[in-house]
Amino acid sequence: MISQADALRARAHPLGVEMKSDTEIREDVIRELRWDPQVRDPDATGVAVKDGAVVLTGHASTYAEKLAAARAAARVYGVRAVADDLEVRLCGEPRDDGDIARAIAHVLESNTQIPEGQVHAMVQSGWVTLEGQVEYDYQQREVERMVRHVRGVIGITNNITLNPPISAERVQAEIEEAFKREAEVDARHIRVEVSDHTATLYGHVHSLHEATAAAAAAAAAPGVAKVKSRVLVSP
Repeated sequence: MISQADALRARAHPLGVEMKSDTEIREDVIRELRWDPQVRDPDATGVAVKDGAVVLTGHASTYAEKLAAARAAARVYGVRAVADDLEVRLCGEPRDDGDIARAIAHVLESNTQIPEGQVHAMVQSGWVTLEGQVEYDYQQREVERMVRHVRGVIGITNNITLNPPISAERVQAEIEEAFKREAEVDARHIRVEVSDHTATLYGHVHSLHEATAAAAAAAAAPGVAKVKSRVLVSP
């Protein structure tokens, strides 16, 4: 027989798992930071939690480490939001902006997924501003992924825009065709609208896995920077 206390806990969480306190969340975030090999100095990161919102303070030795710490905190069960206030403090002497810019130009040139000559970087005191145009969202994300690992980078502003080679109507048609090809998606029950680089999905599916597959198919279309899912899951 279920006790009244157990019933209250079950109502607090749909899976019947008791919600964690802020203190428990903080302890788990600290453990996750120490577990993640990309966070080289977890003790340099301060963790504060209030109502499930985590604030990271302190410093990281690279920009990539700063982002890794935020991802680690977001993975912890019970975390509702993460504010990454970590400061990047580079080890050793700061790298010259010109040297950073040359290194970024080299990695952009060597990556065949990035259109040649379409993306440029400006560097000021280690902060990188990316400019240019690409056709696919994955290219925009790939540029930022590469640049964040360049030694000397302390932050990135990504101003790269998407310039699809076809109209929104054609993008919408291509997504609909992709749904029909996907074995995991029932195209009969999903409708898509494309506007301002955003694909919005409507309808219903039979599983969360199917909804995820539909969103992934839409995100792969040229010119789609964001996917909004209004799809209902009804087994």
